[in-house]
Amino acid sequence: MKFEHLIEINDPLNPLIDSLTHEQLWRGLVLRAESPKLFVPHLDEVRIGERSDKGFKRTQRYGDLVIEDTVVLEYPNRIRYEVAAQGEISKSSLTMTIESHGQDHLFVRFEYEDAHNAREDEENAMFDEFRRSAYQESDIDTIRVLRELAEEGRLDATLN
Repeated sequence: MKFEHLIEINDPLNPLIDSLTHEQLWRGLVLRAESPKLFVPHLDEVRIGERSDKGFKRTQRYGDLVIEDTVVLEYPNRIRYEVAAQGEISKSSLTMTIESHGQDHLFVRFEYEDAHNAREDEENAMFDEFRRSAYQESDIDTIRVLRELAEEGRLDATLN
């Protein structure tokens, strides 16, 4: 399954939406990777493992389900989550890319991909439709939390 969608962050024509800077948006997406419990309330535990200048490894626990992934940071525009096949989980990835359409018009593109072949995609069509909807709602919620954190000043450079 491949799925992508775009969420508008700043709309210069809509004064009701507080604008985020590119740096605030980047810091917020990194915070989502480093502190996912702020964004995923049903996550029981996250452990950050080995770090490098390109990212880090994590282990997340949701009840009995444990997922290990690698977060790749491509400053200043892209964060990739790579999940290797493990147990009942197939290989998958999520890429979040900050896109700019003009000086103040920012978007985040969310791209999901799993390792299923065409036959598996066909067999999982109904389940995948549910997953696409859940992914989109989760991503909308991520942006909502980022806006709240920005409003509180938690994405400002002075805190880093």
